Amino acid sequence: MDTNSMQAATKVCHIVFMPYPARGHINPVLILSKLLASEKNDINITIVLTEEWHCTIASEVFPSNIRFATIFNDVLPSAKLQAADTSAFFSAVKHMAAPFEHILDQLDPPVTTIITDNALAWAVEAGYSRNIPVGLFWVMSVTSFTILHHCDDLFEKGIPKNMEENVGDTVMDFIPGIPSIRVADLPYICPKNDQVFTLMRWVPKFPSSKVKYQLFNTIYELESQVCDAIKEKLEYPVYSVGPLIPYNDLDCKSSSNVYDQEHHYIEWLDSQPASSVLYISMGSLFSMSSAQMDEMVAGLKISGVQFLWVAREDTCRLQEDCHDLGLVVPWCHQLKVLNHSSVGGFLTHCGWNSIVEITFAGIPVLTFPFVGDQITQSKQVVEDLKIGLRLKKEMGDKTLVTREEIAKTIQTLMNVDSSERKRLVKRVKQVQEICQAAMKKGGSSHTALDAFIQNILLGHAH
Repeated sequence: MDTNSMQAATKVCHIVFMPYPARGHINPVLILSKLLASEKNDINITIVLTEEWHCTIASEVFPSNIRFATIFNDVLPSAKLQAADTSAFFSAVKHMAAPFEHILDQLDPPVTTIITDNALAWAVEAGYSRNIPVGLFWVMSVTSFTILHHCDDLFEKGIPKNMEENVGDTVMDFIPGIPSIRVADLPYICPKNDQVFTLMRWVPKFPSSKVKYQLFNTIYELESQVCDAIKEKLEYPVYSVGPLIPYNDLDCKSSSNVYDQEHHYIEWLDSQPASSVLYISMGSLFSMSSAQMDEMVAGLKISGVQFLWVAREDTCRLQEDCHDLGLVVPWCHQLKVLNHSSVGGFLTHCGWNSIVEITFAGIPVLTFPFVGDQITQSKQVVEDLKIGLRLKKEMGDKTLVTREEIAKTIQTLMNVDSSERKRLVKRVKQVQEICQAAMKKGGSSHTALDAFIQNILLGHAH
């Protein structure tokens, strides 16, 4: 080892995480931080959050070598307003740059590594200007990342920015690592105007002089072709370290969450027959239209399937509408629910955190994406992984899935005697085995995490 490497290796390792301020981005950062802290207890970790987000995790227990630095809430709009105007919120996030740089300059011991979201170019620049190595962390699928990374190629091929044009069934077959994908399955945010591909601007392209490595919350074996392709495209090392999920909590009998303690949804699940309950969760940002919600409730009633629905602010209204057909709650420990023996299916918006939890739990899926990466990940679930069925097949505000379609598809998924369910269960159990093998010592994810730790301890990419 040369002198510079020896000096880098003997420095106190202090990692700063700067996640994008949204639940789906923060949760995997918290889990990755805990993994790093447990693997190497001499690593110091600081996680930068807004005061609002820090308050939401105040009851969680973290290792002693993890601490938090906070940014005042008035820097950007409340997280609750994010769904109302995603583009405006994204633009406002840049106001976190100055307080983040102030935090960097005040921390002790000095920061040796920054790990930030791919969307936060200003955090990359802050590290580069201070000669601090920066790593990027992408919390969605590698498939979504690769599509967005090649957005210029898509535009050059004539893909319109306005999805009002009837090109949804046009197939793209030139994206490295992705054999084929419909235009309708590309990630987008706004289906009605020229900001259709706004999300594509979330992936700035950085040279290796500014970025030292790329982390993905995925399992290599489930996206191997696209992982290999993006490794060839990027100029720095790539690590697939997923699934970053709270699996260590599964054996914990108590909970620090007040709702979890006071509302015994696990006891309700205990009273249900094996594989009989449909779990429903549509994420924390976007929601169904009122008309679609009415159809969903009616479809559930027609199906006759018992369900556990995490509905957040709609909990009281939905519980009244659904009566004794199921249980509606504002929050639950999702991974515990997915691993409960009475749960036989998951109706999901296809956020990537939910998808990786599904692969761990081995539960077949109904997909109901709203926007962005959820659309592409719905395609991955149904066509690539083959572990689910599409409930919502077309995007757009005017697309209404009828109660009859909902009831029929739910019955297909949940009928233990149906050939379709048997096919899905067989395949999802195979995926589950792949996922859990990757997490074990010597598995692809464990090996990648170990390699990443060695990288940051040396203080340079290799």
